[in-house]
Amino acid sequence: MTFQQPDLPYDLKDLDPFVSEEQMDYHYNKHHAAYFKKLNALVEGKPESDKDLETVVKESTGGVFNNAAQAWNHTFFWDCMSPNGGGEPSGNLMKAIERDFGSLEDFMQKFSDSAATLFGSGWAWLAKDSQGKLEIMPLSNADTPLKHGKTPILTLDVWEHAYYIDYRNERPRFIEQFREVINWDFVDQCYQG
Repeated sequence: MTFQQPDLPYDLKDLDPFVSEEQMDYHYNKHHAAYFKKLNALVEGKPESDKDLETVVKESTGGVFNNAAQAWNHTFFWDCMSPNGGGEPSGNLMKAIERDFGSLEDFMQKFSDSAATLFGSGWAWLAKDSQGKLEIMPLSNADTPLKHGKTPILTLDVWEHAYYIDYRNERPRFIEQFREVINWDFVDQCYQG
């Protein structure tokens, strides 16, 4: 089995002005594709090649983990955004955010702060535990809530390759604009799932 990079759920240009078509082209067609290529080279002829990507992420270490997790994390990240995104969550997800963070504004501030202050490269995650409690997890490099027994709900890629063409070194401005494209329907499905 060869791991295949999934198609984007929208066109490369569709998230503009949050990110430009050029930024998405580099991020999806160069960086994301490279993780799949490297992962396939690492697992060729090995037992990992017969497992699904999420299982490989949970069970692997070293180079296999780094490339599998980055392949999985990016695929999840694309789904966290939509050209029709923004607005607010609703229903049980909104209730859980209010329960665990006080308000949507408090959550967004804490999430943004964790993304902005994460040293080096990594991901800002919203995850839930087995009881449904929400937690913000700023994780370095390829780390993911999957490795910590948590369910990913939302993520923001804060590796420089996610924003450097459009934002240069202004990570906080990139983080602030992310709110305008959050696909709350997808986030809600992950919360309910």
